Amino acid sequence: MSAKKTDHNIPLLGLQEFRTNQDSDSDQLIFNELHGERHIHKPHQHDFFIIVLFDEAKGVHNIDFIDYKIGNKEIHLLFPGQVHKWNIEPGTTGYQLMIGRDFFESFSSSFRFSFAQYHNHPVIQLSQESYNLLQYEFLAIKTELESADCLQELISSRTAVLASIISKEAAKIFIDHDIYQTETRIAKFHELIDVHFREEKLVSFYASKLHISANYLNILCKKHLKISATELIQQRIILESKRHLKATTLSVKEIAFELGFVDHAYFSNFFKNQTGITPTNFREQL
Repeated sequence: MSAKKTDHNIPLLGLQEFRTNQDSDSDQLIFNELHGERHIHKPHQHDFFIIVLFDEAKGVHNIDFIDYKIGNKEIHLLFPGQVHKWNIEPGTTGYQLMIGRDFFESFSSSFRFSFAQYHNHPVIQLSQESYNLLQYEFLAIKTELESADCLQELISSRTAVLASIISKEAAKIFIDHDIYQTETRIAKFHELIDVHFREEKLVSFYASKLHISANYLNILCKKHLKISATELIQQRIILESKRHLKATTLSVKEIAFELGFVDHAYFSNFFKNQTGITPTNFREQL
């Protein structure tokens, strides 16, 4: 399976690279059944969304350098750009949908909550009732994809139902969801960081985009997220640093440049101060 690169030199797997013999009018959606043992040893990224519904399952799924135990009746969500690998044990069963960005946009509003929350909680435990509902929709999507007169509108409607059911279960674990609903500037701040963190590292830039003062943005973050606005920006830089270190062969100096640091020694010191380990030592870790 070949890999391609983004503008930022991160190896990225495209949806077309997973297409096998699925013959339908849809080039934006791939359905797979999961049976048995599977391993991804080297972390990689995708330029599309993935929804995995596990039935009976065991193993470990590492998403953005955090290990999540794989268990029965779970949903795992992966967004474009997230780094992941997994070790799925024998006897595992489940379903997987790979969804292109454009198609995802057609039903993304049904997820209800800020995508930042799904990034923070990518694994959602399901009730038996919700699992049954999701399994029905997954299999219905499979049937429609295999149909000679496949209807995109019907598939889009079913994926919206999937998102709604997932959101209903997510509400039980998103203890901070009220924050993002009532204080929309926090959610917007997250979105702005994702777009601009490579070039803009000062709170004042983001505050101006939100039409508030840097001091007030800091107050909002400390009140609702228990960390400063600067720390939130730094967390995003560190996450991207880790993605580059594990998923690319770029040198530390090149990574520093990619992330907007003019001095690679300053980047190394920043990384060590934030993580307690040098970039080189982090890269060498298994």
